[in-house]
Amino acid sequence: MRAVVIRDGKIVVEDRPDPVPANLEVLVAVRAAGLNGADILQRDGGYPLPPGVPADLPGMEFAGEVRAAGPGATRFAPGDRVMGLTAAAGQAELVVAHERMLMPVPGRLDWPAAGGLPEVFTTAHDALFTQCGLQAGERLLVHGAAGGVGTAAVQLGRTAGARVSATVRSAKYRDAVAALGADVLSPDGFIDDGPFDVILELVGAPNIRDNLRALRTGGRISVIGTGAGATVHEFPLGLLMARRGRIHGSTLRGRSLEEKALTARAMERSVLPLFAAGELRVPLHRTFPLEQAAAAYDAFAAGGKLGKIVLTV
Repeated sequence: MRAVVIRDGKIVVEDRPDPVPANLEVLVAVRAAGLNGADILQRDGGYPLPPGVPADLPGMEFAGEVRAAGPGATRFAPGDRVMGLTAAAGQAELVVAHERMLMPVPGRLDWPAAGGLPEVFTTAHDALFTQCGLQAGERLLVHGAAGGVGTAAVQLGRTAGARVSATVRSAKYRDAVAALGADVLSPDGFIDDGPFDVILELVGAPNIRDNLRALRTGGRISVIGTGAGATVHEFPLGLLMARRGRIHGSTLRGRSLEEKALTARAMERSVLPLFAAGELRVPLHRTFPLEQAAAAYDAFAAGGKLGKIVLTV
């Protein structure tokens, strides 16, 4: 099979042996695979990988058709359209995944949309609802809302009945984010538009102090991105105490199979029906064929995008 490989800090596409599904695993012929910020960090040698994950094979999400089922795998049959998360090697012609990590692809979705869905919508749904307990009528602020997780979070908040605000650095994407269901704010002046019950932080350290100032009493902050900085030099604990607030961080990649499977089942219950009904969509910035993976990585790293960059096979 052909696969995206990291070699000496560069992205290349090489022939690799076809994977073979083990017990409870499924072999999937990949049709599309999304790029994520962790892939860029992995290429640059800056991502702490979970134990046993190959450092030279990026790719955390994919969609495709079941080719074969391994021993004991009965949930999906050959030909089924599936999508899911993987710890590595998702950007290839073939991938194996535990059957509990896979989800059916809603009929409305084409392959590029399905390939760009699992990571960002699972991340956003887990942070907003499982961790922060976002409720209808509450105020949600999404920082960095033009990216994949940001556009997912805006839509999920809207469909849940929250009042959604969002900060977007690039002026040319503000109208598009507003069309997803958000009141778009200036990244430099969001405090005056608070207070907010839940703040989803996708930018990082520069926002933390102002997030606390904009937080409603009893509010929650979820940090799931640090692209603009990961170190807060002065953290106002007194303000956090006065707000009776909660702040936490999260990643998906290093979780156990059991923990990841729970996020997949939550997606099947609460998110995929909204895609089937046409209430959610995956904004796509651009697609690239697998053989142009290096150009896709460069486009992602350049920033200034709305939604997902996806490799197609």
